[in-house]
Amino acid sequence: MRMLGRRGAILLSYGTVWALYGYGVLISPLPNQPGLALATDLLPLRAWGWLWIATGVIALFSAWLPQGADWAGFLALPLIVLPWMSSYLAAWLQGDFPRGWIAGAVWAAIAIPVLVAAGWPEPPRVKRVSTTS
Repeated sequence: MRMLGRRGAILLSYGTVWALYGYGVLISPLPNQPGLALATDLLPLRAWGWLWIATGVIALFSAWLPQGADWAGFLALPLIVLPWMSSYLAAWLQGDFPRGWIAGAVWAAIAIPVLVAAGWPEPPRVKRVSTTS
């Protein structure tokens, strides 16, 4: 197992947030979700909660993998955001949710650092030189 680097830290933190968000959707869904109508037409909100949790777990597992093997986490994190963002934008365009463009923009802005970090090379680890003879 490798030490957690910068890429791993992003995967670990976002994976935790995504899993907690999914858990929140499961245990305490908001009663009225006009901005998520498109998403909930595809799957029930409970299924979306489990998908958010699964995405978080993929990222948490990927955080400890070496660069190149961690691709699943960097793919999963923004992919779960796409239907959420699209649903909010569709609701706004249809006039069903006036703040939908804001929610869509917020979800897009939240996902952008993941995409940026996916392109970061992990810096080489500094080799420690022993001073004992």
